[in-house]
Amino acid sequence: MRVIKGHGTENDFVVVPDPDGELDLPPRLVAALCDRRAGLGGDGVIRAVRTAKVAEVAHLAGEAEWFMDYRNADGSVAEMCGNGVRVLARYLAAFAHVDPADPLPVATRGGVRQVRFEPDGQITVGMGRPELLAAPVRVTTEAGSWDAVGLHIPNPHAVAFVDDVTAAGELLAVPAVEPPGAFPQGVNVEFVERRGPGAIALRVHERGVGETRSCGTGVAAAAVVAARAAGEAAPARWTVDVPGGRLAVTLLADGEVELTGPAVLVATAEVEEAWLTAALAGAGPAA
Repeated sequence: MRVIKGHGTENDFVVVPDPDGELDLPPRLVAALCDRRAGLGGDGVIRAVRTAKVAEVAHLAGEAEWFMDYRNADGSVAEMCGNGVRVLARYLAAFAHVDPADPLPVATRGGVRQVRFEPDGQITVGMGRPELLAAPVRVTTEAGSWDAVGLHIPNPHAVAFVDDVTAAGELLAVPAVEPPGAFPQGVNVEFVERRGPGAIALRVHERGVGETRSCGTGVAAAAVVAARAAGEAAPARWTVDVPGGRLAVTLLADGEVELTGPAVLVATAEVEEAWLTAALAGAGPAA
């Protein structure tokens, strides 16, 4: 199996080309590929497959040729990934004859996302419109507890403001979120520090992964909540610093949100057949 390793602000992925929808990616194989010691390492796996070849999204084939089948590092399925869409777009431009001069629609479980390649080499993704929870939530780590705003964009997020991004502690355990039923499918938790007008920084604990160096949907969610808190004086464009770099979020007048940032392809690799057989059998990569 041929794969490509890439990252967006150090949120890293294993891209698995499967244009004709012939591969099966059970959770144990995804987890083995993402293993940072016995596998290739990554925060998730992106299967690059034509939309028409996947029954659950085939109805979107008329809008987008390609589907981002995204899996978290533990093998669980996610609606989409903002950094991952950009990495997929970079892969498609490099290997699938996609013209970066043209807009690129990409199907996701959260709907079709519009992608464009910027003149400076960065990539912009339309993230859709956020859906905010009516009631506040509360997040707790070993270091403290904070009120937070819950929203979907389209992944679920709980955004808490902190005095400093280090205040959340080591984030080795999954943050507790109350009320318990607020996010039945799990939630990404962002700890956000204000750094000036239109500027924030954050750390994030992603469901199914742990703390990551960046989270595209989390960055978008944090900017939305920061702008909401700032009120009428809020700028339309936000810079967001994450441990892996810097991203930009643009809040459009119609409620749509755009995310702009880098996407880097690192390497291509051939996965050994014996390793694949062991991983698929659940025997572990070292078998």
